[in-house]
Amino acid sequence: MSLIPFLIASIALTVSPGPDILYVMTQSISNGKKYGIATAAGLVSGILVHTSLIALGVSALLKQSEVIFMGIKILGAAYLLWIAYQVYRAPATVAVATNAVPTKSPMALVQQGFIMNVLNPKVTLFFLAFFPGFIDEKLGNVTQQIYILGFVFMLQAFLIFTAVSIVADRLTGFLRSNERFALFLKGLQIVVFVGIAVLILL
Repeated sequence: MSLIPFLIASIALTVSPGPDILYVMTQSISNGKKYGIATAAGLVSGILVHTSLIALGVSALLKQSEVIFMGIKILGAAYLLWIAYQVYRAPATVAVATNAVPTKSPMALVQQGFIMNVLNPKVTLFFLAFFPGFIDEKLGNVTQQIYILGFVFMLQAFLIFTAVSIVADRLTGFLRSNERFALFLKGLQIVVFVGIAVLILL
């Protein structure tokens, strides 16, 4: 199990602008850091469900055939390259809409974040593409390896989302007005997705 490369790749993915981190940022800007952290807790807790689905599915496929497992890796790399292409085609903007964000209790935001994450099938597909590249079937107990990777991903994501919540109010104007920063983030996403795809194949 390649834990250090997985952690590095996970951090790179988490800091790349996506719907989750932007939603945490929006809640923090609109209602305060406590609400952003509550949203982060809900989003991150939903990862456990997706990790369980991947653990059960990948373990079952490995028992059937290592060729199938290698096929999953190849399809996963192709999926990540497709995401990189979609990012390349999208405009380089960072949209942080703060209006029309309802104020909810922190617990309500935890529940909402959890439901948002669990009901998003793209997360399961992404983890299915991402996790197998860091699993060593020779070590055995693939299910345990996947859960370890899942908890590592959850921990780093929560820490990063919390940091984003704390500094979001200071970044609001910068994010809205700095075009170079938006271009940098777009390039970062492309590099991250292509890099992980290559890492999975190797």
